[in-house]
Amino acid sequence: MQLWNTLSKEELVEKLKERGTRFVTVSFYQYAHIPNPQVFRDHLFQMWSKIGIVGRTYVATEGINAQIGVPADKFQQFKEELYLISFLNGIRLNLAVDESEAEFPFLKLKIKVRDKILADGLNDQTFDVTNRGKHLKAEEFNALLEDPNTILIDMRNHYETEVGHFKGAITPDVDTFRDSLPIIEEEILKGNEDKNIVMYCTGGIRCEKASAWYKHRGFQKVHQLEGGIIKYANDCKENGLENKFIGKNFVFDERRGERITEDIIAVCHQCGEPCDTHTNCVNDGCHLLFIQCESCKQELEGCCSTECQEVIHLPDEEQKALRKGKDYSNKIFKKGRSEKLPFKTSIPAIKEKVTLARE
Repeated sequence: MQLWNTLSKEELVEKLKERGTRFVTVSFYQYAHIPNPQVFRDHLFQMWSKIGIVGRTYVATEGINAQIGVPADKFQQFKEELYLISFLNGIRLNLAVDESEAEFPFLKLKIKVRDKILADGLNDQTFDVTNRGKHLKAEEFNALLEDPNTILIDMRNHYETEVGHFKGAITPDVDTFRDSLPIIEEEILKGNEDKNIVMYCTGGIRCEKASAWYKHRGFQKVHQLEGGIIKYANDCKENGLENKFIGKNFVFDERRGERITEDIIAVCHQCGEPCDTHTNCVNDGCHLLFIQCESCKQELEGCCSTECQEVIHLPDEEQKALRKGKDYSNKIFKKGRSEKLPFKTSIPAIKEKVTLARE
């Protein structure tokens, strides 16, 4: 059996349309010791391909991190087969809060073997990632936030917190998880050793590792929101709890965000109007992730700048020639950061005018 995809994006879309499958967006992770990640990866690919699962999964010796789309009529089969794997038996599955923002959250199945399921920049052999902080359910989380002795920290990146976050949360201006660990310790936690440290992220995987790391570093009162924003939003809805999150939850699939509340706390990076819709620049030599309103999308044809707009009208061969030999990875990596985005640098001032972005 072939253990990888060979179809183009267009072919994948057509195939999914023909199939007419309704998908349930599922995410889960587990830190565990996997002796041979490649063998485990191939086993998963064969098992999930048979029932039409799509999405992205990382496997490493430290565990698994999955964000996938499961055919709704195969969900029970998927769950039963997953739970047959000993270290995944009974694992919590986070289901998407809002499925309305993309026809297909994922187009194909990608399972990759990596050194770590979450890059952290750490090289401490004595660090035990399983010695995590205390998990908080939604009700416990809300209660602890009322304690004035609590520090609430968003463990996500700047482009995620920009469109949505918890009221009163500290949102470090970082590009990656590995950046956040030392910055948070040096600039936020030092001097606050006696405080309740409460962290949250999208689905819990970043907080799981961060809480274990800060415990390893000597901090005692370390907590994390169980299941992250996804589980919290679902639990608040199901149990009638106050939802302290405002705005959108950024997600790493074709939806790029799921609506938690109607509050719009971000602005278009090109005109400054209230907007929280992320997109990628349509220029294949750019693909910068940024926030763009419908008006700017039409005017600039989905591009981040007039320069990129000019490029997309060139013949394909000329576009390929412009891209040849150039490394755009840094531009793509610095999501939402570009000198071509005029309102990005002045967002703090503009946010004061967006009345919905209130504490």
